[in-house]
Amino acid sequence: MVCRLMVLALALLYLPTAAPAAEAVDVALVLVSDVSRSIDDAEFALEKQGYYAAFTDPRVIQAIRAGPAQAIAVSYVEFAGTGQVRTLVGWTIIRDGETARDFAERLAATPRSDWGATAVGDGIAHAMQNLKESGLKAAKRVIDVCGDGTSNQGEPVEAARDRAVAAGITINGLVIINDHPLPGLESHVAPPGGLAKFYREHVIGGERSFVIEVHNLKDFGRAMTRKLLEEIAQKVGRETVQWE
Repeated sequence: MVCRLMVLALALLYLPTAAPAAEAVDVALVLVSDVSRSIDDAEFALEKQGYYAAFTDPRVIQAIRAGPAQAIAVSYVEFAGTGQVRTLVGWTIIRDGETARDFAERLAATPRSDWGATAVGDGIAHAMQNLKESGLKAAKRVIDVCGDGTSNQGEPVEAARDRAVAAGITINGLVIINDHPLPGLESHVAPPGGLAKFYREHVIGGERSFVIEVHNLKDFGRAMTRKLLEEIAQKVGRETVQWE
C-alpha cells in the first residue's frame, strides 16, 4: 500500500501543471517612439514629458476604469535604424492612478537608447513580437508609432504594417511636424504631401486606425492624451487630427 502511494505521489509530481490564466485587459498597447537623429535631445525631453502627462491625466484613468476589464497593458519601445530597436519598459498593467503613475515615472526615467536612421518597419516588427510574447488576453491590440520622418532603413514599413493588420493588430500614428530639420533631412521630415499623408498611406492600418499631427512638441502631451482616450474608447475612424 505504501509503495502504491509513493508511486502515485511521484506520478502527480511529474504531471504537467496548468499554465496560469492569461491577464485580461481591454487594450494591449505598444508605444513605438522614434529616436533617430532628426529628434534632438530637447525634443526627446518634451516627448518624455508628454508621455508622463498623458498617462497621469485623470481622464485617461477614468477611461481605463470604464472598460469591461478595467485595465490596459502598455510597453514602451524606442527605434532608430536597423539593429537599434529596444524595449525599454516592459509590459505593465495599468488599472488606476497609482499603476499609471508608476509606468509614467519609469518611462520618464529611461535614458535615450540610441541615435541613427529611421527604421519604422523594424519598430513595428519588434512591437508585434512584444504582443506575441505578452501572454495577455486583450480585447484590442494596438501599436502606436510616434515619429517625425519617413522610414529610410530596415524592413519595408508596408510589409511590417500588412503583417500586423493581418494578425488583427491596429497601428495608429502620431506625427511630429519638424519645421526646422537638420540640413539634408528636409525630404525625410517633409515628404511630398506631408508626413501625415505618408503615415496614412504607409504606416497605419487596421480597424479604426488614425493619425494625429502635432506641430508644436509642447502640445505632445495633449495629443498623446487624446490618442489614448480614442484608443481606449475605440471611437475614432481613419482620419488625421491636427493639433496646431
